[in-house]
Amino acid sequence: MTYEEFMALPDDGKRYELIEGELVLNPAAVPLHRQITLRIASTLLNYFDERRNGRVYTGPLDIVLSDATVLEPDVVVILNERVALIGSKNVQGAPDIAIEVLSPGTRRRDEGAKRRLYEHHGVIEYWIVDPEAELVKIYRRSGTAFAPAVEIDTDAGGAITSPLLPEFSLDVRQVFAE
Repeated sequence: MTYEEFMALPDDGKRYELIEGELVLNPAAVPLHRQITLRIASTLLNYFDERRNGRVYTGPLDIVLSDATVLEPDVVVILNERVALIGSKNVQGAPDIAIEVLSPGTRRRDEGAKRRLYEHHGVIEYWIVDPEAELVKIYRRSGTAFAPAVEIDTDAGGAITSPLLPEFSLDVRQVFAE
């Protein structure tokens, strides 16, 4: 399937992604997933409200990486240098940061195919947030590939930071607080 065919599908109220030409149904998020997504996005929104150096979006939002690949990360960060990617209906190209909150129905795809696609298409950072393990893995681009993940968990503690976001810090325990 192509992006044009994907866009022509009737709206049945469900969320889909196009992964290398294959239509994939995304299950509805559970409350904990939504809470974690909201906590990360709101912290990023506050950061950008203060600094005016980028934008943050939550899904569903189509990220068009190619004619055969349209993904919907849970949270997307686009810095000012790349705001031209933002169109009226979608984002045309790789965001600076893509964030996926794992769920049982998406875990394998988020950690496998989507990680490889984000890497291949030029995402600078990919954050995988694992509610089950209370762990955040951050993959950062090093040349043409992601370097091994930085892992931050609630047992050891620590903060989520990024060289892309000067002075941004989010305590990992806050991400998973109920």
